[in-house]
Amino acid sequence: MDIATIERAHAPTPEVVELLTELDAALAGPYSADQRHALSIEKLFQPDVRFFLARLDGRAVACGGVAFYDGYAELKRMYAKPAVRRRGVAKAVLHRLEAEARDAGATLLRIETGLYQEEALRFYEGAGFRRCGAFGPYADMPPHAIETSLFYEKAV
Repeated sequence: MDIATIERAHAPTPEVVELLTELDAALAGPYSADQRHALSIEKLFQPDVRFFLARLDGRAVACGGVAFYDGYAELKRMYAKPAVRRRGVAKAVLHRLEAEARDAGATLLRIETGLYQEEALRFYEGAGFRRCGAFGPYADMPPHAIETSLFYEKAV
């Protein structure tokens, strides 16, 4: 396992934009625009969200955020470059996000992801997340908008 350094990002730097652009491109193929529910870059840098970068050898290779809502926290924009997957980087980001959620008083961590994200599904299930129903704003979306969504939660 490589040792990643995890740092909080306080602004949408070029590295953040690059990672999120890669993530958006990966999701654009299998999901229609109304089935992608990612926070915009601007919304990632609001007071109710904490966003982080993971670095290997100084290079930004992964990212993820945690947003705080009434009664739960939600993972946002988790992504690791394909070249660093299965090297412990995403796990390090997830551990930091879980700690952020706990430190902020959240006891439940949730995520919305897509059914075609097989690597991500294995990752979250392996990390102890369990399937749940649509929550928060997703529960009010039209069926078509969430027909490719899967929802998970975990006590933290």
